[in-house]
Amino acid sequence: MTAPSPFTFVRHTDGLRHRFDHASERNGRPAFRRTDGQVWCFWSPTHGWHCEIADGLVTAHPLHAPADTPEPPTTVWRSFKNDRSYLYDLERDPPNRA
Repeated sequence: MTAPSPFTFVRHTDGLRHRFDHASERNGRPAFRRTDGQVWCFWSPTHGWHCEIADGLVTAHPLHAPADTPEPPTTVWRSFKNDRSYLYDLERDPPNRA
């Protein structure tokens, strides 16, 4: 079985990039952690695929995508925190080539 693919969120407004690597499993699916360690992306029965910070605050969800996919859907995601909201594209990182 191949490891889940890392991915990058790319912000629509300015191209800011946040990379997520496979870090563990949660609820029987892969869980991904942002490389700066501040944000997790994982699936839960309550929220489907989402991102959250350490205190459990949900900070992002995919838009217009099935909630029950095996890995985070490659689609537009909306982040929200306090009074800010941004749109991001989830882009799968290319496989490492030896």
